[in-house]
Amino acid sequence: MDNKPKPLSREELKKLRKPIKNINVKHMESLTRLERFAVWITDKVGSMEFFLIICLWTMLWLGWNTIAPKELRFDPFPAFVLWLFISNVLQIFLMPLIMIGQNLQGRHSEARAESDFEVNVKAEREIEAILLHLEYQNELILKILSKMELEKSK
Repeated sequence: MDNKPKPLSREELKKLRKPIKNINVKHMESLTRLERFAVWITDKVGSMEFFLIICLWTMLWLGWNTIAPKELRFDPFPAFVLWLFISNVLQIFLMPLIMIGQNLQGRHSEARAESDFEVNVKAEREIEAILLHLEYQNELILKILSKMELEKSK
C-alpha cells in the first residue's frame, strides 16, 4: 500500500470552505459618516469634472475682473486678492480631506489585497484536493486494469 495521503472527502472540503465576503461592501459598512464624506470628496475632487469646474470658474473670475467695466469689478486686476484668499481656503480645506480619503482608500486597497490572497489560498487548496482525487482515481484505474490483465492472462 502507498503512503500517499487519501484525498479529502467532499464533506471535509465543504467544512474547510468559508463563504467569500464582498470586501467592498464590508469596507463601506465599516466607514463612519464623516469617513464616507471624505471618500466622496476625494472621489469628486479627483475627477476631471472638478478640474474643469475650477478652470472655468478661474477663467470667469479673472476674465470678469479684467474685462468688465471698472465699477462692476469686485476683485480688480492686478490684485485678485479675494480669489487668492478663496483658492487658499479651498486648498486648506481640501488637502486634509483628500489625504483622509486617500488613507481610507489605501485601507480599502489593503483589505482587497488580503481578500484576494484568501481567495487564492482557497483556490490552491481546492486545486490540490482535485489533483489528489485525480491521482487517487488514476491509481484505482491502474489497479483495476492490472487485475483485468491478470484475469485475462489466466
